[in-house]
Amino acid sequence: MIRDREKFQAMLAEVRRFIHGECLPLEEQVDRDDLIPEPVVQRMREIGLFGHSIPEAFGGAGLTTEELTLVNLEVSQVATAFRARFGGNTGIASESLVVDGTPEQQRRYLPRLASGELTGCFALTEPEAGSDATAQKTVAVRDGDSFVITGQKCFITNAPIANLFTVFARTDPNAKGAAGISAFLVERGAPGLSTSQPYRKMGQHGSPVGEIRLEGVRVPASAIVGGVEGQGFRTAMKTLNKQRINLAALCIGPAIRLVEEMARQAQSRRQFGQPIGDFQLVQQMIAESNTEVHAARALVLEAARKRDEGIDVTMEASMCKLFASEMCGRVADRAVQVFGGSGFIAGNVAERFYRDVRLFRLYEGTSQIHLVNIAKRTLALAAQGAAR
Repeated sequence: MIRDREKFQAMLAEVRRFIHGECLPLEEQVDRDDLIPEPVVQRMREIGLFGHSIPEAFGGAGLTTEELTLVNLEVSQVATAFRARFGGNTGIASESLVVDGTPEQQRRYLPRLASGELTGCFALTEPEAGSDATAQKTVAVRDGDSFVITGQKCFITNAPIANLFTVFARTDPNAKGAAGISAFLVERGAPGLSTSQPYRKMGQHGSPVGEIRLEGVRVPASAIVGGVEGQGFRTAMKTLNKQRINLAALCIGPAIRLVEEMARQAQSRRQFGQPIGDFQLVQQMIAESNTEVHAARALVLEAARKRDEGIDVTMEASMCKLFASEMCGRVADRAVQVFGGSGFIAGNVAERFYRDVRLFRLYEGTSQIHLVNIAKRTLALAAQGAAR
């Protein structure tokens, strides 16, 4: 749903100018230095990128799912690290507060997340709780009007630089699975909380990812998201449902860029005395890539519009994330093939995106987990139909 088309198009044009005019020229530098320059981060704050999905009442833009999808298609056409810098605030790191936060929690944190004053992160994954996110070993033990949190989180985007951590911990040791997990808001500086140095990664350089250690971190009971124990996993799933649509859109942007780069390379690179774009097998790789980009875009926009209409899109969100992330990997692979030997050399756009987009098939649910989710829901719907 696009609320005010003229206003939205003006905002989209501003985002496009920033991404292509100010971020794209810095791609190689960010990849080399593993750091986004602070002036660029400040520009992100100035044009409101940190608050796109946060409600207007708290200083954000309050974008609908469709609007956010279209923005994500733009911001992801440059190195993925740029969007990751503000993406947590306008996605996974704020959404739990948007959907389930108490009024006081929303007033306290959402305006500061929307402005970029705070950087948030979503601390769910653990060494033994990745695809099986319910296997939380982090525990929060009640002590009077407080909880004491102990545990470790890993692979957390923005953990090394975050000011606000949404930490998931088991508050009921007797409950199994999703039951008994609560979400807590923990600020940096809390005694016992520490973060690691950023990992050295295959790709997405400039986007710091690391570990969080919680050694007897004491927080008030009011730090529980929503103020209710045992609802943390439900909050996480609500958050991830929307984020999987966002991430699917973020997989399409790099593929759009790579199709353009492939076409440009096919016109300029010559073999056997002619542009390689004259060869039908090269044309096939470009045609298949462009077709898959359009298919993914249509799928994601349909799911986004359904969500805006209030329809349950749990299965569609999994389909979007699965198809778009796998599609992006295929396009990146074809791009290296079209670039030939130069596509394997560091500093090349095809090589850089090939590394960057590999992560898409892992986080927010691996492709295999989404296949399981889709199959279960498809079978359940079929059983319901048979029962009728």
